[in-house]
Amino acid sequence: MTDEWSQRLRIEEGEPDRNLALELVRVTEAAAIAAGPWAGRGEKLAADGAAVAAMRNVISTVRMDGTVVIGEGEKDEAPMLFNGEKVGDGTGAHVDVAVDPIDGTTLTAKGMPGAIAVMAVSEGGSMYDPSAVFYMEKLVAGAQYADVVDLRLPVGENIRRVAKIKGSAKDASAVTVVILDRPRHKELIQEVRDAGARIKLISDGDVAGAIAACRPNTGTDLLMGIGGTPEGIITACAVKAMGGVIQGRLWPQSDEERQGAIDAGLALDTVLSTDDLVKSDNSYFVATGITTGDLLDGVRYEGQHVMTHSLVMRSKSGTVRNVYAEHRIEKTHSYEEAAREAARRGLV
Repeated sequence: MTDEWSQRLRIEEGEPDRNLALELVRVTEAAAIAAGPWAGRGEKLAADGAAVAAMRNVISTVRMDGTVVIGEGEKDEAPMLFNGEKVGDGTGAHVDVAVDPIDGTTLTAKGMPGAIAVMAVSEGGSMYDPSAVFYMEKLVAGAQYADVVDLRLPVGENIRRVAKIKGSAKDASAVTVVILDRPRHKELIQEVRDAGARIKLISDGDVAGAIAACRPNTGTDLLMGIGGTPEGIITACAVKAMGGVIQGRLWPQSDEERQGAIDAGLALDTVLSTDDLVKSDNSYFVATGITTGDLLDGVRYEGQHVMTHSLVMRSKSGTVRNVYAEHRIEKTHSYEEAAREAARRGLV
């Protein structure tokens, strides 16, 4: 099925589907450029609204027949690219689309490091449906640790296994774990410290944190803790390209969420694998930096140009590309116009 899907994704006769990746990066670049002027201005909904409007404006030109299956609006009570929304120009194969116009709205509003614009695409029907369970417990690790870590194991055991592979079985201080700085992680943080590992607390943006755990030379080895389910599915598309592992377990926040998951036939105690989260082996992940972080440079302004830095990944080829782009400011007005239109519609 994947080969047939790949064939159908050819956007013009003679052009292979790998060109889709470079079309998608235009979408996250637009979102990042639209959000950039809001960095540090304290208005996260305005930043998110600008990013959503720009993303929607550009995604409509991408040659795909896409359906948003993972949107962001409901969880953040934010402007949204809503679940079920049709995106793309309607040509080519049907694809699932997951979007996070800003992973790190608070980071953007405060001008803090690590905010990114993100989207992922995979074969139609291949992305996991969490049935409105907005959070999950996660474990993310790079390829060298994929066969030894397991969400069902105690935290300390996972850390010891990673330390052993790093050649420091008796000293877990060589291991660094990324954790969202939330009150719910008090016990997890203590367990990691008791195991002797180092911790990097992040205030927001666990997609970037998860990808850093899979990338070389980032100084991090694992991501642990409870974060957004949409972000987990987006991360799975990236993990498929980079190698590594993401495991997740649904974490309902209320009895209503729990019952909704049970009614949908979801097993709340089941540990979901990378392949459970995204079944397709032909998936795409793109991200563009909004504020500079460990993973990506943020939007910069130099003379008459806007500078962006993006990651583009494709699982079928296992390719990860860094894309540095210069955009003439006068040519980015369409993103600003989209943001103004969002304001007129009350989205910001």
